[in-house]
Amino acid sequence: MLPMFQRVLVEKNKWVTEDEVTDLFSISQCLPGIIAANTAVFVGYKVKGIIGGIVAALGVVLPSLVIIMLIAAFISNFADIEIVQKAFIGLRICVSVLIINAVYKLSKHAIVDWAAALIFVAVFVISVFFNVHVAFLILAAGICGIAISLIRKNIGTSGGDEAPPDENNTPPDESEAPDENKTPPSGGAE
Repeated sequence: MLPMFQRVLVEKNKWVTEDEVTDLFSISQCLPGIIAANTAVFVGYKVKGIIGGIVAALGVVLPSLVIIMLIAAFISNFADIEIVQKAFIGLRICVSVLIINAVYKLSKHAIVDWAAALIFVAVFVISVFFNVHVAFLILAAGICGIAISLIRKNIGTSGGDEAPPDENNTPPDESEAPDENKTPPSGGAE
């Protein structure tokens, strides 16, 4: 659902930006419940307040609930059929590709510098090779992000003798200093 959410929320309806949807997915992952439902509540609340949050949650949960109940009622009758088993293999592959696509799109906005890339690699390696709960990984990544921003802030404020950068990036005004190399205008009586 994450790729679909990103497409609908960011590209189609423009309810949130790419950075906001990345943050929403991160926060929704930390909270109990389904990422899609949590994200829907946040966006619904942002767009239409409390009623929007409630309607968005129902809109995400109810269709899935009805479909799952229907599948659960009939799956035991069809689970042993060979074509159904092969269909599930194809579905698993499709879901994996959609998740990889979502990760790729989100990583373009989340991995903005070497520190973010380092956090990404560390969390990926730990999650793949060690049995660490996802909540601890998210907490550790958040703490690392805060620590890195504080270190950068302290390094930036203790710069010393350097002149502060020009905030507007405007070139110096050439009208203040006369240029001796300019030729006088022609047509004068000199």
